[in-house]
Amino acid sequence: MRPIMRPILALSVLLIALGAAPTLAAGRCTGFKWDVSKELALFDGPSVALSAGKKESPAPSLRVDRFYQLQLLPQASVTFAARPGRSSALDGAYAGVAELKLHAPGNYRVAVDAPLWIDVVVNGKLATATDFQGQQNCDGPHKIVEFDLTGGNQFILQISGSAKAAVRLTVTQTPPRKL
Repeated sequence: MRPIMRPILALSVLLIALGAAPTLAAGRCTGFKWDVSKELALFDGPSVALSAGKKESPAPSLRVDRFYQLQLLPQASVTFAARPGRSSALDGAYAGVAELKLHAPGNYRVAVDAPLWIDVVVNGKLATATDFQGQQNCDGPHKIVEFDLTGGNQFILQISGSAKAAVRLTVTQTPPRKL
């Protein structure tokens, strides 16, 4: 190879690699039906480390539009604010609770990086999930559950049935759906 060709070849390879980088990043977790760009952006950023509560009081507070790494506890040691919506008889499962600090009543998403059960308790009762999605080959996020969080003044997030001792998660307000 002639000496003048080496720098041109190296520059060509670099330009091709740089041009492909956005395509690779944009291709990650693209199977969701909804616009999850906000959740993806949060999962790409730094996380705040917190320990989950064993019961609703005291429990750590989670704020909207932040990315958390929540250290869970052995599920048998957690006292839930309301019985979880799904029995998680997984041996060695992890769980925890946290208080949700919301901007205002409305529709919110809880996104997590692993298969586990998500409940939100509103004034002592389980909120009904309005929708959910998951991606088997994605952990940023793996599962997103939407809740209508109106008509209450206290919101408790319950995580149960996790095989992992820590979960990465976000809480975001649901954007308007495009028809």
